[in-house]
Amino acid sequence: MQTQRAVSLQRKLVKTSVFSSIAAGLISLLLLLGISVYQTMHLQDEIMDEISDMLLLADISQSSGKQIDELSDQFDIHYRLIYAGQTLTQSEDAEKAVFQYLASHHAQPGYSLLWHKHVLWRVYVQHESGMTLYAVQPVDVRFEEILSTAAGYMAVLAVLWCLQWLMVHFSVKRQFKSIHALSHQIAEKSADDLEPIISPEPQLAELQPMVQQLNYMLERVKQALLAEQRFTADASHELRSPLSAIQMRVQVLKRKYQEHPQLPAELMQIQQDVSRGTQVLENLLLLARLDPSNPADLPKTAVDLADVTHEALQALAPFMQRKNIEAALEVSPSPVFANSELVFTCLRNLIDNAIRYAQDRGKLRIYAGQTEQDALWRIEDNGSELTDEVLARLGERFYRALGTQTQGTGLGLSICRKIIELHQGRIEFSKSALGGLCVQISLPKLQ
Repeated sequence: MQTQRAVSLQRKLVKTSVFSSIAAGLISLLLLLGISVYQTMHLQDEIMDEISDMLLLADISQSSGKQIDELSDQFDIHYRLIYAGQTLTQSEDAEKAVFQYLASHHAQPGYSLLWHKHVLWRVYVQHESGMTLYAVQPVDVRFEEILSTAAGYMAVLAVLWCLQWLMVHFSVKRQFKSIHALSHQIAEKSADDLEPIISPEPQLAELQPMVQQLNYMLERVKQALLAEQRFTADASHELRSPLSAIQMRVQVLKRKYQEHPQLPAELMQIQQDVSRGTQVLENLLLLARLDPSNPADLPKTAVDLADVTHEALQALAPFMQRKNIEAALEVSPSPVFANSELVFTCLRNLIDNAIRYAQDRGKLRIYAGQTEQDALWRIEDNGSELTDEVLARLGERFYRALGTQTQGTGLGLSICRKIIELHQGRIEFSKSALGGLCVQISLPKLQ
């Protein structure tokens, strides 16, 4: 399963705030442009009207003529005054082609737009007392002013956005200090530290329900661990007593029936099994208390997987003979640094599991060897074909594949998995070429 990438809430809040501000600024810019276009068009039209009124006066003074020229030059407005087909006055740089076009097409009085020679013109025509006035202006002149205003506004917005990003970044970072402190406190929690979490100052109301629930869960975990420890101690005492009693009775029987040639040997095997069971009990109780994150707490010695394999096969030989199972061995020295009893328990469980699920007159294939880094141990059986769903769940506690007649608790493979985890190794389940299950163990090789 692909792990989803974590998202920074702090960064997301900063981005959301800044992007919201940018969106608001762009909307205001559009409104400004709309208002500026309207105001500029209206103002420039009023200037053209003012120039027209001044030109249409009956008496044009020198001062008014100078004022007209200044307005014409400043706003790039071209004009021509005509009476009875004769030009009375016009601007110095008058666009004659435009005026001729307007005169030939009998332009209507008032404001209009004209596209002429790849230029868009604003046109104003007025008739009064037999005189006709034409006033024209390139529209791009008006938009230059609008664009200049917009550019200035954008520059101001850019500065404001940068300042806002800095302010929001440091403000949110400051507010998140308590969240980071809480996250660090939670991350440091372990099985040895189940004390309640203390909310850092200032306390955030939104985080209080989460902190309360975490403290409640920590308290429940603490009580569960205490209950498990009490159960482990009680179970250890209750199981040791019958095993010790069995061992004592076996010793009594050995002394009582020592004249029988075969019985002492059988009793010796029983005594060894009881001793082994006692040692396995001690290790399983230890296993229940150990944390895979602290493998150093586990007592270890040099162990050869090949030797452990032979021991486990010898212990399970009666069960293999009962089902007429043939075991193909390919083992070579594979030394590891491990707990011998736990490794024996693991391999014995795996071989026992293979025997249980193998068919009558079935086959087992056992391999023990090593690579450059790891010691490998693998077992395959010819049991029933497994589905992908079953393979994915193998190793879960109390899980057993449905549809099988084999008795069991569903703990064997889960115990094996934890044993291998305690030894910093890997256990993998796959389909075997024989038809059943293939289990492979990888452990760090003894250097």
